[in-house]
Amino acid sequence: MAFLEINGVRKSFGQQAVVQNFDLAIERGEFVSFLGPSGCGKTTTLRMVAGFESPSAGTIRIDGRDVTTLRPNQRNVGMVFQSYALFPNMTVAENVAFGLKVAKRPAAEIRARVEEMLTLIKLPELGGRYPYQLSGGQQQRVALARALAIKPQVLLLDEPLSALDAKIRVSLRAEIRSLQLALGITTVYVTHDQEEALSMSDRIVVMNEGRVDQVGTPFEIYNYPRTRFVASFVGTLNILRGKVVAPESGRITIDGQEVVAAVATKLGKAGEDCLVALRPEAVALVDASAGAGERNVMKGMIEDVSFLGSVVRVRVRFKESSVSLDTFNNPNVKPPQRGQAVAIGFARGDLLVIEGAEGG
Repeated sequence: MAFLEINGVRKSFGQQAVVQNFDLAIERGEFVSFLGPSGCGKTTTLRMVAGFESPSAGTIRIDGRDVTTLRPNQRNVGMVFQSYALFPNMTVAENVAFGLKVAKRPAAEIRARVEEMLTLIKLPELGGRYPYQLSGGQQQRVALARALAIKPQVLLLDEPLSALDAKIRVSLRAEIRSLQLALGITTVYVTHDQEEALSMSDRIVVMNEGRVDQVGTPFEIYNYPRTRFVASFVGTLNILRGKVVAPESGRITIDGQEVVAAVATKLGKAGEDCLVALRPEAVALVDASAGAGERNVMKGMIEDVSFLGSVVRVRVRFKESSVSLDTFNNPNVKPPQRGQAVAIGFARGDLLVIEGAEGG
């Protein structure tokens, strides 16, 4: 039995269903991210786990206990909000102690726990300050300490880093993950930032229009997307339209050039349209005269070159389609020029056949 179970959960506001048939089993100590665009239902699902919203259907269990109809204070969960939600009239120490005081814990226990939490978040000397005297990153650390102080069974984080600048986000997400691993606490993290989800999670739940599109490890989600939405939402992706030539051998044509997909199980019948995808890092400029061998080779023309610092992104145009590829910046090698005829190569296993080609 999983530690956190969400079974058949649905949530509607009036006639509008914002979460539909949500099923997920999370193991004890696992870090799971809900990833998706705004309005996909990820925060609503998190709020149902927290008890701030009631499901229209389905059940939620924590450690075997049905908490579906319980109020937030009846569930042993800690919540960290995007807006920090610290009490401005309370000191840092008082904010961290708030949940413990509500639970009527002994004063000595509260003092010890607050000291432990402030040390854990590396702010032991700031207990007497007020929230307005802290930076955004420090305020979010305090919000995290307040959520952890009650020793929750499940930690819930609703886009906790979105209000911070990029450099602080990177350092704080590493701290959150480090704390989660050290404490072994079951964690659900909501984000629309794919980099956050990929770098922090044991598993990712990709949501789209209230439904789960795919659940998997970061490696699986990025390298083996099951739908066009997942493929296009997670990472930079080249999506190309092709036509099936021989489905049994994975042969297709793209703009009249034949290529081979290693996994052909999703291809339709010969003559049918299909949708395939390539990650930019899977494509390289090659010598067309060397022959294809076991790699796919396509000929085209340089349409655009973008200098991105350590990476140079090159777009190669065929007829109707184009492919972007990434090369490392080398100051001793001149990048290709617009209008230059080139060939690209990529492994057969890197050509992903995407479900839902009819989706446009």
